[in-house]
Amino acid sequence: MSAGALTWGRRFLMCPPTHFGVLYEINPWMHAEVAVDLERARTQWDGLVAALREAGAEVEVIEQDAEVPDLVFTANAGIVSGETFVPAHFRHPERQPETERFATWFADRGATVERLPDDLSHEGAGDALPFGADTGPGAPVLLSGYRFRSDAAATTPLSVLTGAVVRPIELVDERLYHIDITFCPLDDRHALCAPLGWDRYGTAVVESLVPEPLWLTDDEALAFTANSVVVGTTVLMPHVPPRVGRQLEAWGFDPVAVDVGEFLKAGGACRCLTLALDVDLTGAG
Repeated sequence: MSAGALTWGRRFLMCPPTHFGVLYEINPWMHAEVAVDLERARTQWDGLVAALREAGAEVEVIEQDAEVPDLVFTANAGIVSGETFVPAHFRHPERQPETERFATWFADRGATVERLPDDLSHEGAGDALPFGADTGPGAPVLLSGYRFRSDAAATTPLSVLTGAVVRPIELVDERLYHIDITFCPLDDRHALCAPLGWDRYGTAVVESLVPEPLWLTDDEALAFTANSVVVGTTVLMPHVPPRVGRQLEAWGFDPVAVDVGEFLKAGGACRCLTLALDVDLTGAG
């Protein structure tokens, strides 16, 4: 079946890499001895912004200070649902100062900031992506990854705070430490899916939810192919494997490669650098 369009993904929050760097190691991709070329990072970030705008999206910006080098990965800011924002609770102390930066940004713009319980970790949209609608209550489904950065116990409070049906998926490969490295919703029928990152139950959940998945090989998954951003039928990807590109085009999507190599040094790509601001998980959007 041909491509449709997501009901979200036309407005994004991003953070320019003013103070970005690999200054600590909290995932297998980060090596503190690897230097980031800040000028190149800024050029790549500008390129992603330009590609998003060319595809029809709006981009809003939060500024960074030196205490939060990973603030560029705005997908981890929290979860947006209509006028509600649930800020992330980061597992690693190095990223915990980001929480109040993002909460303040949303509160200043009139959002209602709802908090997870203090003892639960959950890293925002990096570990929670919406897809379609559940067959039961009819609300959108939020696929929520857990284990390396987020707690399975966050499922219930997330559902209460956002209004979504939350389906937890256990992540099993530390290299794919967030769900947005393993899953990319394309429309209400299609998604990029990396089963390397999930246990058998998680794979079964995706199989039952996604009518036409594009299963990624292990090499494609480890190249961050699923960490892509969708605007209408445009898919902005850190690279476009030929096999994946052909299938996307056959479905009516337009895959576009965007160089984010400096950010891959910290274990993040296109999706990690963006937070969709127009998500409504209540089913009212």
